[in-house]
Amino acid sequence: MRALIRKTFSVPPLGCNCSIIGDPVTQQAIVVDPGGAAERILREVRALGLTVTRILHTHAHFDHFLASGEMKNAGAALCLHEDDRELWDMLEMQCRAFGVPYVPVPPPDYWLTDEEKVSIGHVTATALHTPGHTPGSMSFHVPEGGVVLAGDTLFRGSIGRTDLWGGNFDAIERSIRDRLYTLDDSTLVVTGHGPETEIGWEKQRNQFVRA
Repeated sequence: MRALIRKTFSVPPLGCNCSIIGDPVTQQAIVVDPGGAAERILREVRALGLTVTRILHTHAHFDHFLASGEMKNAGAALCLHEDDRELWDMLEMQCRAFGVPYVPVPPPDYWLTDEEKVSIGHVTATALHTPGHTPGSMSFHVPEGGVVLAGDTLFRGSIGRTDLWGGNFDAIERSIRDRLYTLDDSTLVVTGHGPETEIGWEKQRNQFVRA
């Protein structure tokens, strides 16, 4: 079987890591966290020869959604965990609080649930509910690629903020220990911002949550 297609790159305004995950056989794809620069995301999708069917959001903070409306216009469904519905409804207020222009985004088309399988052709991502950074934070585990897209739950040597809307330190600690650290040590972690890491490295060296 041909290798999973994955391309991750940083997008403005706050350097969110946006990922394109594609099935090389059917050329179907998902985009995770289109935080901005919709034209670039769509250009990257076209360059990979893919068609996006789903937009997955790790959570509903403004810097992870700003290109979502334009991505939906390209024919993809917006997906989010329902526990972040209130944050989604506050997107315009979030943008004002950080001095970022608000780009109207339609409501999610689909509410993700814990352990749900999201399939694109022969590739399957498992949606893991990992609350703490926000109530509805999700991580997406793609075994075919040995990767988990953790959003702002887990960073290299650190964890996501819990002082923003809906944040909870105890919850994020449980999510990391029980949902992420139980994955194989070799699992690559695509973080919401900054460099990638590995589960095994974090279990031994993360300054906030040790195994």
